[in-house]
Amino acid sequence: MIETGDNGRLWLLSGRSSSYALHLTDRDELLHLHWGPRITVADAEALAREPLPPHWPFESRMDGREEYPVEGGPRFVRPALSVRTGRARGTAWEFVGADIAGDELGVGFTDPVNGLALTLHYRMRDDFDVVERRLTATHQGADGSVELLRADAATWTLPERDGWRLSQLHGRWAAESRLVRGGLTPGEKVLGSRRGHTGHQHLPWVALDAEGAATEESGEVYGCALAWSGSWRIVVQQLPDGRVQINGGAGYDDAGLVLLGPGETYDSPVFAGLWSAEGFGGASREWHSWQLAHVVPRSGQLRPVLYNSWEATRFDISEDQQRTLAHRAAGLGVELFVVDDGWFGARTHDAAGLGDWTPNPARFPGGLRPLAEEVHGLGMQFGIWVEPEMVNPDSELYRAHPDWVQFQPGRERTEFRNQLVLNLARQDVREHLWGQLDALLSSVPVDYVKWDFNRCFTDAGWPGEPYPQRLWTAHVHAFYDLLDRLRAAHPQVAFESCSGGGGRIDLGVLARTDQVWTSDNTDPLDRLAIQHGFSQLHPARVMAAWVTDSPNTQLNGRVSTLRFRFVSAMAGVLGIGGDLTRWSPAELAEARDWVALYKEIRPVVQLGAQYRLRAPEGGLSAVQYTRGDDTVVLAWLQAQHHGEPPPALRLRGLDPAASYTCLETGTVHSGAVLLHRGLATGLRGDLDATVLRVRRR
Repeated sequence: MIETGDNGRLWLLSGRSSSYALHLTDRDELLHLHWGPRITVADAEALAREPLPPHWPFESRMDGREEYPVEGGPRFVRPALSVRTGRARGTAWEFVGADIAGDELGVGFTDPVNGLALTLHYRMRDDFDVVERRLTATHQGADGSVELLRADAATWTLPERDGWRLSQLHGRWAAESRLVRGGLTPGEKVLGSRRGHTGHQHLPWVALDAEGAATEESGEVYGCALAWSGSWRIVVQQLPDGRVQINGGAGYDDAGLVLLGPGETYDSPVFAGLWSAEGFGGASREWHSWQLAHVVPRSGQLRPVLYNSWEATRFDISEDQQRTLAHRAAGLGVELFVVDDGWFGARTHDAAGLGDWTPNPARFPGGLRPLAEEVHGLGMQFGIWVEPEMVNPDSELYRAHPDWVQFQPGRERTEFRNQLVLNLARQDVREHLWGQLDALLSSVPVDYVKWDFNRCFTDAGWPGEPYPQRLWTAHVHAFYDLLDRLRAAHPQVAFESCSGGGGRIDLGVLARTDQVWTSDNTDPLDRLAIQHGFSQLHPARVMAAWVTDSPNTQLNGRVSTLRFRFVSAMAGVLGIGGDLTRWSPAELAEARDWVALYKEIRPVVQLGAQYRLRAPEGGLSAVQYTRGDDTVVLAWLQAQHHGEPPPALRLRGLDPAASYTCLETGTVHSGAVLLHRGLATGLRGDLDATVLRVRRR
């Protein structure tokens, strides 16, 4: 719902339980008024009448109060917009009008000196508290160019509080999405990626709570998340007077984002914001439900249990070997069989073949179709792995088109993982990839594609391009366009985003994929912390998780039971990646039972409301999912000390007046008891785990 006030110069957006208000002064200054609990237009008008603070030496009365601070004028805060034209540095606002179309507000301005038109877009859906913000900038001049050095999607302004605590997700390869919280100090906190993709080091999300007062289920929490899959930056700045603003958008530095010719427009990604009065858990559930309703495609469809052959075969791959694994997987109840790396070109190791997307005739004499048809005959879907944005120098593609990669003239072409990055911003490269992938998906009955991205940008050059800096954004848009085009042409195919694990996870890629590969780290204990952080923003419905062999010789050598490995992976979209030819009959039988149990609880896990009961900080941790009358609890005990039984798990989100049956024990509990005293897990020892199902009577 969008309401206007103050003679059309005040706007109030309201969602399920919150409101967002902004106001245009008589000097065309766009000021932030309110972000928090629902208020009325009269409330917002009263806020607009409050005087700005008096003059203070060496400071600006506008800093920390504007909706979208730009470079230029009486401002000292970090600008969200920085422009170069050769005429005048910076931007000066002139309001031209506002437009309301459905649930979206557009507030328009112009800078006649630089010939630039700006529109700030706001969207807040009636049933959610997420505010979706973005920017469009158009060159309205008749000649020349406008360079946007920086064009953030939005600036978020927090209310005045005594102090703020910042939550963020940081990490590295095989240790992504680690949650850390700490007090916000004066100055700027900069998060981002300068790697050309979202990155393993930070997820584009922050959350803030005042004075560290929020808990998992109570207290005010403000969160922001960026929908962009390339280099990005989020800056949390605490100003000298204690006010806090958050800028975020595409591009990491200020070296240049895009060069606009006359009539050209830049559309920023969405930078979404959320206020919740229900703590970090309430904020997460709101993010989850919003993504399932308005971001993730086909989100109501349950994701199948998959088997991926990589852990079993690596590059030593053959059709007969894949057939054997497929029969083993089908016997476990697996629903999707995926052939990973090594099926194409001269790909017998990681230094050759990447870029040649045709089946290796020595390994698959009849192509992939015979295997795909046999997999379908076993009652499973068929999937493949690809990495279209990369190329090995030892490949037919690179030998034919060495100019198709990103490179700097006169410089050595740096290789990571024996790979170079294709320049998707070039139309000929995009069309080549479209032709190869479309032909592949048209000739083989493929149901699923795991799309990988295993190499950061380094030599991001584009010889011959007048403005090579645009490669950084144009590559991402080309990636989006290619995915969109393939999904439209092959609607039966599901796509998973992967980037050496969790290196490309964000709201932008989630709008085009059905799930994401959370991390290359499949150790079941390590994954608990990764999955805990991931759940701060993203739902279990998109979080792929595998059961692999024990000991985990690829990572840390840890030995764990099949029970612990399965319960860890059942917290998201269950997959299996171990070498099934080495599993004993007893292990295969146990795995079959776990898969069957997961299929029973899958609707609750993938589509239910998630409650983080206990964080994985040692000892007992647990996650609860509730959907309708059904509740599922997954619990893990890392280690137990003598004489210290694990505590009962206090459940959440239940009706205290209702009765609930534990399906594992048959015991009937009142909702009040489960909420107050809790549910015993029966866990003991080291690396124990359990699944508990509770159903309302």
